[in-house]
Amino acid sequence: MKWKLFANLAETAGGSEVEVDVEPGATFGDAVDALLEAHPELEAEILDEDGDIHGHIRVLHNGDNPFVEDEGYDTELEAGDELALFPPVSGGRR
Repeated sequence: MKWKLFANLAETAGGSEVEVDVEPGATFGDAVDALLEAHPELEAEILDEDGDIHGHIRVLHNGDNPFVEDEGYDTELEAGDELALFPPVSGGRR
């Protein structure tokens, strides 16, 4: 399964794409666990004190947003699915 990371999350993980191994029938929660196992340094940046995705981070599942608000961590994934994490981004030129 592929995760796409953006902005500071990509910098923290050392790249904008991370492949993780999850079993067939894995859930979003399994994919988050696999991402954090591969890159534990991301935990403080994506999870709040309750272990949930920070409210300011957007999660896309195969380009659909919002994703986690539907079935949340129990959302079943399929082979070839792509997940993406977008932290808030600001700045730029006027």
